Amino acid sequence: MSSEPAPLLALDLAGTFAFGLNGALTAVRAARLDVVGVVVLGMITALGGGFIRDVLIDSLPPATLLDWRYYTLAAVGGLLAFALGKHLRRIETPIIVLDAVGLSAFAVIGASTALDSGLGFAPAVLLGVITAVGGGTIRDVLVGRVPSVLSSGLYAIPALVGAALTAATVETGVYGLPAALGAATLCFLIRVLGLRYGLNAPEPPETRGRGGPDEAGG
Repeated sequence: MSSEPAPLLALDLAGTFAFGLNGALTAVRAARLDVVGVVVLGMITALGGGFIRDVLIDSLPPATLLDWRYYTLAAVGGLLAFALGKHLRRIETPIIVLDAVGLSAFAVIGASTALDSGLGFAPAVLLGVITAVGGGTIRDVLVGRVPSVLSSGLYAIPALVGAALTAATVETGVYGLPAALGAATLCFLIRVLGLRYGLNAPEPPETRGRGGPDEAGG
């Protein structure tokens, strides 16, 4: 079972469910899949980033396989997306907000876990980002599209900020629940404000003004 403080654990579990739900909804829209395909892609979205992190730091089996709540919530999210996909589109905003919660929790926990394994600042930040966006990237590759982290809104940048702030507080000896929640909150706010105001990462000069938001960086 996870040793994270209760508030962070709650965010982590909520994010796992949201990633499973949103990841499966994305898979439904991008490809014609049966129930197995939708649930599998939802679970990959929710658990894939943590899998990559744990393999890279040689922490096996992956933490999310040792706690039944993670893979169960990911599977439930995928099943809900398959069964209620048309109805869930009506509450897309709450789902996106939950997805931002997941992004924030995964970035913070991914970075702190990497530091606990003995890695330095830069690798920990990288693994924090991978934990947050890795699952969605694998999903997008499997359905044959450009990963959303590279092509839609501010996604990787908020995760980078949250992971970097987490790593900085650990390195300076002030990491704790308030610092972790602060880093997660900052990541969440950047993501939500980016969605609210249509903010995107900078584009190459020659592409500006030629395409829609799907051509923006993440």
